[in-house]
Amino acid sequence: MEPPRPGDTRELNMAPGKTIKAKIKKTLPVTGPQAPTVSELMHWYCMNTNTHGCRRIVVSRGRLRRFIWILLTLSAVGLILWQCAELIMSYYTASVSVTVQFQKLPFPAVTICNINPYKYSAMKEHLSELDKETKNALETLYGFSEGKSKVRRDADDWNATESKFFEIIPLLKFEDLSKKTVTEIPSGNKRKIETSVFHQGSSMVNTGDPQDVVGFQLCDPNNSSDCAVYTFSSGVNAIQEWYKLHYMNIMAQIPLETKVNMSYSAEDLLLTCFFDGISCDTRNFTPFHHPLHGNCYTFNSGENGKVLTTSTGGSEYGLQVVLYIEEADYNPFLVTSTGAKIIVHDQNEYPFIEDIGTEIETATATSIGMHFTRSHKLSKPYSDCTETGTDIPVANLYNKSYSLQICLHSCFQRAMVDTCGCAQYAQPLPPGAEYCNYKKYPNWMYCYYKLHETFVKEQLGCQQICKEACSFKEWTLTTSLAQWPSSVSEDWMLRVLSWDKGQKINKMLNKTDLANLVVFYKDLNERFISENPANNIVILLSNFGGQLGLWMSCSVVCVIEIIEVFFIDSFFIVTRRRWQKAKKWWRDRKAAPAQVNAPAKEGHDNPVCIDEDLPTFNTALHLPLPQENHVPRTPPPNYSTLKLDAAFTDPLPDTLEGSCH
Repeated sequence: MEPPRPGDTRELNMAPGKTIKAKIKKTLPVTGPQAPTVSELMHWYCMNTNTHGCRRIVVSRGRLRRFIWILLTLSAVGLILWQCAELIMSYYTASVSVTVQFQKLPFPAVTICNINPYKYSAMKEHLSELDKETKNALETLYGFSEGKSKVRRDADDWNATESKFFEIIPLLKFEDLSKKTVTEIPSGNKRKIETSVFHQGSSMVNTGDPQDVVGFQLCDPNNSSDCAVYTFSSGVNAIQEWYKLHYMNIMAQIPLETKVNMSYSAEDLLLTCFFDGISCDTRNFTPFHHPLHGNCYTFNSGENGKVLTTSTGGSEYGLQVVLYIEEADYNPFLVTSTGAKIIVHDQNEYPFIEDIGTEIETATATSIGMHFTRSHKLSKPYSDCTETGTDIPVANLYNKSYSLQICLHSCFQRAMVDTCGCAQYAQPLPPGAEYCNYKKYPNWMYCYYKLHETFVKEQLGCQQICKEACSFKEWTLTTSLAQWPSSVSEDWMLRVLSWDKGQKINKMLNKTDLANLVVFYKDLNERFISENPANNIVILLSNFGGQLGLWMSCSVVCVIEIIEVFFIDSFFIVTRRRWQKAKKWWRDRKAAPAQVNAPAKEGHDNPVCIDEDLPTFNTALHLPLPQENHVPRTPPPNYSTLKLDAAFTDPLPDTLEGSCH
């Protein structure tokens, strides 16, 4: 070993072991495994590794910052070990699992109504005058009456009975639609109208004279000049619409209990019932009263908290009912078709049977196969739908879960009460309101038609307020028909059904009074349609991580390091520099007044002249002028005293001689 150098007292004072270690450190650089100690090796690793967390532990200043980096690094290591262990265990797992599920779908609620809302035999007392005037109007317009020849009736032959219904809503026959010339029914008076004419149209084809149009006139009782005429291209539609207006006036004045008794009971409507291969009866149906369809009955309404399910698809495991329609007791002017109406809906939904109901024919077996679909849409900001309807400023009048139809009908009913003072008969009553009738509200019909026209044109504001529901259930229906009962089985089947009905065998039911209905699941495949956001926070972070890892080889720890260095540390450095500058500026500002009050210095005391070199002529020219009454100071040196005078004024002779040579 080389002896210590002269004057190197540090190594002479070391112990022999430390001296050897110091020699190794001098001769071997600290690079990786060549480090003499483990701590040196770890220090080298942390300073040179790409694992940013380890490096930040070493270079961080302050205990808190170093502790945070230790915690983050250990957490990342723990997560890596946990995920790797899960992957290894999953890789070596040899077991398999087989899951077999027998799915049961909830059976929907099925609401059934007779197309004829009330028994005509029970309603005759209330509708006798209206029916009589309707028959007279038909006789005048089209020249027919029951049991008589089809000859038009003149106005002179009109009976002397009071025609109050025609006084309220006069029927008009247009002789010339272009000239607005009309004939009043039943008086036969001809006149010209100056009001607006609204053509309601018709789904039926009018094969007659296009100028032979029937309509009625509605006027504001408070302003006879404010009128509107509604025309129809079919006399059937005109008579029915005129009849329904008076019919709703009459029904609005009849108590609910009386109307329930005049409609069909469950025993009257239902003959047989089967569900899922098991017999059922009227106790499985929940009644409710519909203003336009009378007594309706809902199967599997879930009113008692129990909803029936089915585990097998097919017609044998659905709902099978035979309905008794009783065609002979139909109102001839209110309805023109025979059968029943049904609607399939969820237990929490209101059955809008007048809007989306399916009609069932008599003397026919109607099979309705269903497919169940659940849908869910995302609300804001993805779509303009509502989850529960609580954010819609329209009161729900139906006490059922929110739907777009409920909102629209409730909005119109509220506008009807606010505008016309009463509620429309076909919708539920708002709190504190009552149904319209022309005895208490003589102008409600005109107000209703005007308001409905505004609603259809989307000028009432309901279509803008109401929104679709984000979640809803839908049953797609497929209908098939077959003749029922067949000609070979008609005899015995009608006898058995008559016996079940409790009638005598010799008074059999007619097949036109019966309808067979089957409602079932075609399959038990529930289809679920949902909207998912195309971008979320997880996808956003994954995309950021992919871009940072691809282009900069960064991880989460690297991002934290960048934030610490470029934002936190840089912020503190800039702040510290600005603080130092502010302190210096403040010190200079406080020192400035003292320098202003100090007397000006001149001569050698002037700071301009303080230099390593002596003052020159040029620097002296830049000195400030002396102030008046200045206190005498040491005067500047007299440069003339520095001039050297010759000792001899005359030159020496030898000097002159030398110069001559």
